[in-house]
Amino acid sequence: MTSMTETSKAYADALFSLAMEQGEDEATLDALHLVQKTLNEVPDALAMLASPAIPKDERLQVIEEAFGGRMPERVVSFLQVMCAHGHIREVPDAIRAYEELHNAAVKLSTAMVTSAVPLTDQEKADLQASLEKKLGRGIRMECSVDEALLGGLVIRVDGRVIDGSLKHRLHEIKEVMNR
Repeated sequence: MTSMTETSKAYADALFSLAMEQGEDEATLDALHLVQKTLNEVPDALAMLASPAIPKDERLQVIEEAFGGRMPERVVSFLQVMCAHGHIREVPDAIRAYEELHNAAVKLSTAMVTSAVPLTDQEKADLQASLEKKLGRGIRMECSVDEALLGGLVIRVDGRVIDGSLKHRLHEIKEVMNR
């Protein structure tokens, strides 16, 4: 994962503070997810909004037309301020930083779970319950498959890695045998 800039964190922090003040942190997060989805659907959107060849007023108007009325004014203003100050390309990082602030405030962590085979719904539910109990907070899981693991799981959550993969265990056994 790429590291976020101080600039994107500062913008996210300012928006999060405002949203919390207004009791709208969840609605703001939902709006930011809509912004991210829109940006993903229009690949050149950020490049266009960052282009010095297009007058700033026109770029700000595009943001208003695209998002005004569809989401809270604070989110539209947030995008316009980032655009006006030449930081529009950092919107994805700012959204991720906002999400991290929100998750920390509601005691929610994201666990990146990689398994050798797809997990069943029951296995996902059991794993989520186990992680929530162990970590004492809510867990949102993002699951992926990597057949190179051979078996087991690798879980990344809150900066920690829990490697229970067969590949890792075999590597540990090899290390012990080579001593």
